[in-house]
Amino acid sequence: MTLAERYQTVRQHTADICSPLQTEDYVVQPVEFVSPPKWHLGHTTWFFETFILKPYFAEYREFNPEYNYVFNSYYESVGARVIRTDRGNLSRPTVIDIYSYRKYVDEAMYNFLCGKISKEIEELLILGFNHEEQHQELLLTDIKYILGHNPLFPAYNSNYKVPKVDGNAVTDFISMNEGIYEIGFTGESFCFDNELNRHKVYLNAYSISAQLVTNAEYLEFINAGGYHDFRHWHAEGWDWVNTNKVEAPMYWYNIDGKWHQYTFHGLEPLHLQQPVTHISYFEAYAYATWKGLRLPTEFEWEAASAKFNWGSRWEWTESSYLPYPGFAKAPGAIGEYNGKFMVNQKVLRGASEVTPPGHSRATYRNFFQTNLRWQFTGIRLAK
Repeated sequence: MTLAERYQTVRQHTADICSPLQTEDYVVQPVEFVSPPKWHLGHTTWFFETFILKPYFAEYREFNPEYNYVFNSYYESVGARVIRTDRGNLSRPTVIDIYSYRKYVDEAMYNFLCGKISKEIEELLILGFNHEEQHQELLLTDIKYILGHNPLFPAYNSNYKVPKVDGNAVTDFISMNEGIYEIGFTGESFCFDNELNRHKVYLNAYSISAQLVTNAEYLEFINAGGYHDFRHWHAEGWDWVNTNKVEAPMYWYNIDGKWHQYTFHGLEPLHLQQPVTHISYFEAYAYATWKGLRLPTEFEWEAASAKFNWGSRWEWTESSYLPYPGFAKAPGAIGEYNGKFMVNQKVLRGASEVTPPGHSRATYRNFFQTNLRWQFTGIRLAK
């Protein structure tokens, strides 16, 4: 696939994700960590305009100088920006304006890609593809939050197909020997800077579950009073449970004594055999403690990952998000991509059912704060 073909494929997938939406759906920002869909459309377009077209395509004329302020996310070196909490106040530019912006930049990119592309620009392009794929996953999680917190629980797409969970035939734990394991990305293809450098770690003998925790198994924790027993929780997690009156995973609703969950199809009876999802690190830790087990470290997860199926849920680990040995940030705005967030976060491994095709690998290090659960997060146990 040529760079131009890949560009077109990635950009079209973003548009396809938004195609079931009504105009009003594009503008909503219910909470700080959710961005309106139209902002994602503008921001991913801004990325190519800012880092490819403006510095490298002499023929390019900026679509609208004010858009840098509107669609810059967190790049301090690129200038001032709308604060995140105000993204939902942007009634202008309109959805039509943003699609016009997207078309304008796409046409310029097609013209640019007809010319000779240096290795430096190719690397930026591939980063841009991966950046947009990250936002495709965020788009779907944000859309689910927007519609899942609408009192009418409208369906996102009645034709949405839940990917099949390729479970192993056994539910036992996989034993791993003590020893030295190599961790981190290796190869010539793309990876993010936080996956480097490959290095050795020593691991004690451990076991890791072949399966993710299911809704049925997590329901046992709820029925056993897990949300009301401080013994299973970190102190901060216990404060979070009580302050927010948390009783179940996000999108679970007890209606007339029966559990339901909001899905992309709307409100449905709880699917008991599906892996539990939309839980915080606090909940994952509490469940593991209740079971007399623990969460794996990210190194244990990666070392064993070839022995189990993964990819339907982002899996919480017991590892803090920290740099690998020899980690170095790139100069300029690109260096702001991952390193600046290496504090107060936990690492998640794997992928989820809304991760774009080709955007997952065993060394990928996702990261979120311990209280967040709007992502498709799940639990794999270790001992």
